Amino acid sequence: MDRISEADVVGDVAVEDARVPVKAPAKRRFPRVPDYLRDVYAWAYLNPKSVKRLDHGFVAGAILWGNYRRLSDAAIAEFDAAMRVLQPACAYGDVAPRLATKLGPDGALEMADIAPVQLRNVRKKLAPFPTSHLQHRDAADTPAASYDAVNCFFLIHEIPDAHRRRVVEALLDAVVPGGKVVFIDYHKPKAWHPLKPVMSLVFDTLEPFAKGLWHQEVWEMARNADRFTWSKTTYFGGLYQKVVAVTK
Repeated sequence: MDRISEADVVGDVAVEDARVPVKAPAKRRFPRVPDYLRDVYAWAYLNPKSVKRLDHGFVAGAILWGNYRRLSDAAIAEFDAAMRVLQPACAYGDVAPRLATKLGPDGALEMADIAPVQLRNVRKKLAPFPTSHLQHRDAADTPAASYDAVNCFFLIHEIPDAHRRRVVEALLDAVVPGGKVVFIDYHKPKAWHPLKPVMSLVFDTLEPFAKGLWHQEVWEMARNADRFTWSKTTYFGGLYQKVVAVTK
């Protein structure tokens, strides 16, 4: 296995392009990477060599059974030009620069991630977008009432149940009145889906928290779900979902 340096887990985000600034919480310079991320996902998200191998459109497409473009399009369609949008995990593929393009020069995309190596990687993609910003932060620590919208793209299936609830609630609290939160993630597939046993094995082996989304709706994770109007669309035989929460 490739070696992971401590700087990739916790450390300064010293990267190439100063046009995309990085901030860390004032009280603690470098947020600690959670144990579950180190223990379960280090191979995918904390290893710089793995980041280089995995962050390609064809890899993202293969992982999502050819649905990456469809799902990223579904997410981006929810946002308008000039919005201030948070994406609380960097995500592989081109969803970040495409979303920044949609927001335009009068909008702003803020990317937040707990892993410095992920921020270094996405900063290169966002170099052409001077209104974009990066935040070195756990999604559960997102500040309240700070954004017009949130794009939560394939994040919450990677989080243990207890922390997932904290993240969902923080993201819902993060939007201003009239704002929306968009969740794109896994969903329990139809009983007849030929990939259901395959995905069950994948989750049991590599994604131990993902099946939580097979048994609970996103709005069931929110303490004040009634503050929002909820809608859900499923894709690819129910294997994926888009859930949109709009403040009332």
